[in-house]
Amino acid sequence: MKTGKPVEKPTLPIVCERVRFYRERMGIEQKELARMIGVTGNAVSNWENGRGRPDLNLIPALCEALHITMYELFDVEDPTEQLTAGEQMHIEQYRELTPGHKTAVDQLMDTLVKVQIAENAPLIRRLTYYSRSLAAGFGDPTEFEDEGEPIWLYASREVDRADCVFTVNGNSMEPKFHNGDMVLVSRIPDAPDLQPGEIGAFITGNETYIKVYQEDGLHSLNPEYKPMHFNDADRVYLIGRVMGILDPEQVASEADVNKYQMLHPEDH
Repeated sequence: MKTGKPVEKPTLPIVCERVRFYRERMGIEQKELARMIGVTGNAVSNWENGRGRPDLNLIPALCEALHITMYELFDVEDPTEQLTAGEQMHIEQYRELTPGHKTAVDQLMDTLVKVQIAENAPLIRRLTYYSRSLAAGFGDPTEFEDEGEPIWLYASREVDRADCVFTVNGNSMEPKFHNGDMVLVSRIPDAPDLQPGEIGAFITGNETYIKVYQEDGLHSLNPEYKPMHFNDADRVYLIGRVMGILDPEQVASEADVNKYQMLHPEDH
């Protein structure tokens, strides 16, 4: 029997609506979400159309895949995010302030947050990384025109004394330095500052080397390589003293670098 009343569209369960909403917000297809949580594409389609709901054992994986909490999935208030009585009082007092006083409070809070971050943030140093390798063997025939790029390292005694980082290429400095090692280098403006027996980074001709400096030339640690001798006409330029091998764990994380740059915007 016709009543003339429009047929009402069935209301979807909130969890079904939320699955579709957060999936589309992430920009992924139903089959991609299904693959991430180990179900079929039809299962996700059924959820979003109200023909079924995710099993309880799938909820943790579903929330992880959608980068949300269980509270967001079911659209309920997260009890951990409720304001305390003191926090609510501060908000109400803030709303009563004049615009000028609000600005003062904002600036004070910004300063206190930065101080707190600085107290907990590790010390970071910015050095220069040169993509051109230091040849521990045969030289790189290209010219040394690399301006370098920043590399952020956690502070240490050697890092604090260094200026730049190079990668070792070859095996002539084994067993101390291996192919692929990253080394810390302290720049020296004048070659005489490097003492015999010390290890340095050098440019000769169009090649860069990591070698042991001796008065008669540049030596390798690997006995299979002969010393490099030079005459008065040869130009040998000292890049700097090699301070040691850089531990990959000394490379600062992106999160710590972001904290440092927020506290020191001038040092980018």
